[in-house]
Amino acid sequence: MNAIDPREAVDPRPLYARATEQAAALIATVRPEQLDGPTPCAEFDVRTLLGHMVGGTLRIAVVGEGGDGMAVHPFVEGVRDEEWTAAYDEVRVRVLKAWESDERMEAPVRVPWGEVPGRAALSGYVMELVTHTWDLAESLGHPLPLDPEPAEFALATARRVLPDPRRDADTPFADAVPAPEGADGHGRLAAWLGRQPLSRA
Repeated sequence: MNAIDPREAVDPRPLYARATEQAAALIATVRPEQLDGPTPCAEFDVRTLLGHMVGGTLRIAVVGEGGDGMAVHPFVEGVRDEEWTAAYDEVRVRVLKAWESDERMEAPVRVPWGEVPGRAALSGYVMELVTHTWDLAESLGHPLPLDPEPAEFALATARRVLPDPRRDADTPFADAVPAPEGADGHGRLAAWLGRQPLSRA
């Protein structure tokens, strides 16, 4: 068994809470006319991306509650265009409550990449949420500043779990690309996970 990376000993809950706060604030800025717009995930428009952010948060909430997160579809459907803020707020409250217990940090849980301690699972979901928050911010023209600390944690996690910049077909991220000069933590995280900024006129 590999030695535990010191970063895996960091409690990810405060960073995850901050990541949900900034995601909630950003989702609240989405205008109806933006929902069909493109995102850095070529297969997602903004509406689909929101469905994935809500669905992914619901999945890790169920994991934290001791349920089978793999039974939760990673995309929610049926949310009305004007209800995305409320939908995310609902799952955000649920996920933070689900992970309050210190025991949950060490207990093994099942997530899409295998069975891992809760701490590692939630760290992975910090990475996912921060990445998709950057996707959404990029899609919306960066209406709000983003919190740098969750991004640095997410980047460290990404480099640990995906150390090779080239990715195979089983990895849900593209090959790493060069980060733009002067990129912040969010920009470097996006580049490590194969994201390209959207082109704007």
